[in-house]
Amino acid sequence: MARCLSFYLLQALAFVATVGYVKAQVSQGFTVDTHDLTVLLNGNKTFEIYASNNIGVNANVQLIKQHEDYLDLDPESFVYQAGSSFSQIITVTGRHAGNVEITASSNPSESWITSDLFVRVVVAKSEAIIYTSIVFGWIYFVAWSVSFYPQIWINYRRKSVEGLNFDFIALNIVGFTLYSMFNCGLYFITGLQDEYEERHPHGVNPVLLNDVVFSLHAMFATSITIIQCYVYERGLQRVSKTAFGLLAIFALFIVISGGLAGGGVIHWLDFLYYCSYVKLTITIIKYIPQALMNYRRKSTVGWSIGNILLDFTGGTLSMLQMILNAHNYDDWASLFGDPTKFGLGLFSVLFDIFFMLQHYVFYRHSRESSSSDLTTDTAVNNEAQNESIEKY
Repeated sequence: MARCLSFYLLQALAFVATVGYVKAQVSQGFTVDTHDLTVLLNGNKTFEIYASNNIGVNANVQLIKQHEDYLDLDPESFVYQAGSSFSQIITVTGRHAGNVEITASSNPSESWITSDLFVRVVVAKSEAIIYTSIVFGWIYFVAWSVSFYPQIWINYRRKSVEGLNFDFIALNIVGFTLYSMFNCGLYFITGLQDEYEERHPHGVNPVLLNDVVFSLHAMFATSITIIQCYVYERGLQRVSKTAFGLLAIFALFIVISGGLAGGGVIHWLDFLYYCSYVKLTITIIKYIPQALMNYRRKSTVGWSIGNILLDFTGGTLSMLQMILNAHNYDDWASLFGDPTKFGLGLFSVLFDIFFMLQHYVFYRHSRESSSSDLTTDTAVNNEAQNESIEKY
């Protein structure tokens, strides 16, 4: 089912790429050398305004600050003479930590004159916190990327996947497939990027290259684990009916959403958002089957604690990064106003702590030979087969 769902989503996004339109974005008015600027509190930075083409009208341009007391601009206005080559340096001085958008109005009031004249300014309290946040970001990226391999290694070493819950794996591959669809769609497909820009004219594409690399790598690593589940000893383990039921519901939802997008009822960008909502749902529930399995077996044998430790490291640093950024940019609304990302990170970290308690406290005295009902059942079956062979 997971492979069928992946195939359907790939076909859907391939269709979007085929029918996606490319807008001719020929800027005829003023533009800037950068749309993003970070300035320290009480520090200075500059950006340059220039005419992308010779503008055929005289224009008086007034710069507009989203928040008046967050920064100073020098100058705040300028005059353009029709047909002349033009360049204007603007000095930005940070006065209050936060996010500020600089836009402009003109006389004559023609939207094309200033449509590309905007700068997103971040006023930060500390440069050290900026670099600390960047370091945290790379560490948790590496930790999450590497976290798949301890489980792959332990499966290879034991030549067995007993103790690894198949529901967790099934939910994981579907979740990372949907995550990859969302990231690849917004990163590679021009039509979707144009649609996002229409909804958020001065916004930044939320998908970066490292998001694409991580999601595709996660699919790859999870696929290796799935292959191991077919190749190595697995005892009586299989994907449960409950998991199949959930996957069927998710698949039906995605198929219907894709059909609505294909029929023009909803936009393809909305389809990608719906995929991301399913991914978030999977993130919330995917750890539950493994936790229950460990509880029933009274053992964590076969379930890699290395995976959990790396996931805990990544999740903790991710939340710390969000807290540091909220403090540095005085932007606590991004943390508590939209708590989804922080809440999911906290939820995953709490599950990691529970898994560590299972491994190091609750079931620390368990032994592979006797701790798992699955392993015991397999051993009994093997003994029965051997006795049957000896009789003959």
